[in-house]
Amino acid sequence: MTGELSRATDIAGVHARNGRLFTAESREAGNAYRANPDDVIIATYPKCGTTLMQQIAHGLRTRGDMDFGEITEVVPWLETSLDMGVDVYAEQKAWPKTFKSHQSWEEVPKGARYIYVIRDPKDAAVSFYHFYDGWVFEPGSIDLDTFIEEFVLKGTRSGRYAAHLTSWWHKRNDADTLMLCFEDITRNLAATAELVCRFMGLEPDAERLAIATHQSSIDFMRAHKTKYDDHPIRLARNVYAGLPSDASSSKVREGATGGHREMRADLLARFDAIWTDEIAPKTGHADYASLRSELRRF
Repeated sequence: MTGELSRATDIAGVHARNGRLFTAESREAGNAYRANPDDVIIATYPKCGTTLMQQIAHGLRTRGDMDFGEITEVVPWLETSLDMGVDVYAEQKAWPKTFKSHQSWEEVPKGARYIYVIRDPKDAAVSFYHFYDGWVFEPGSIDLDTFIEEFVLKGTRSGRYAAHLTSWWHKRNDADTLMLCFEDITRNLAATAELVCRFMGLEPDAERLAIATHQSSIDFMRAHKTKYDDHPIRLARNVYAGLPSDASSSKVREGATGGHREMRADLLARFDAIWTDEIAPKTGHADYASLRSELRRF
């Protein structure tokens, strides 16, 4: 990338910079990863609880290791690994090897075990806005509703939420897949930790569960927020994307639900229409609350 480095100030600029953050070659290499049957891939649509689940899984398998600069150093993001110079076949700090991915079922490497986290799409969209505000575009230069209408609803590089969710839905009862809702995870971290621990094939003793529960709390993660801010990716890829090297953001903000109350009413209605037209026919659930009720495990 040559020329002046700057954050975007409009949606066209967001698309231009977002499209250069990672290469197609890296994405394809991530998709081609040859998984082992005991590997765990944390699969989500963006801003649906990926970082939180990375922290839970890593805390469980290591009994609380925090000796890392950023969580993707120990739980790599498959699609970015080639760009980041990460050898996905190398040994990791602990068993089982664990990765993150934002790929649909059609694209994600097959043969692993999968933790698929779902979130209210309206809240995910608001979280996406705050994540890019100050990193990919100048703080406040694009308003929330414009970003959601022009960037999220029209599809990011990870595709549209509805297509992503419905591609995974058939896996919900498979033994190799644990499907959870973000809202239930944050409501009961202790129960989540035990469920994830058993799914990963680890012994759910009290000490292990207590450490992982404590270290995945919003207060703990905020206190260690630089470990969850994607800074290795920013340092490696910002300039290639045309962004200043110090442009940054945080993936730990509120850990709350209901952020969509910030959104314009007609956009909320569009999310509802997408659910009715694209998600309900394939899941049998008329809304997110109904879908969540099927997946609730505690």
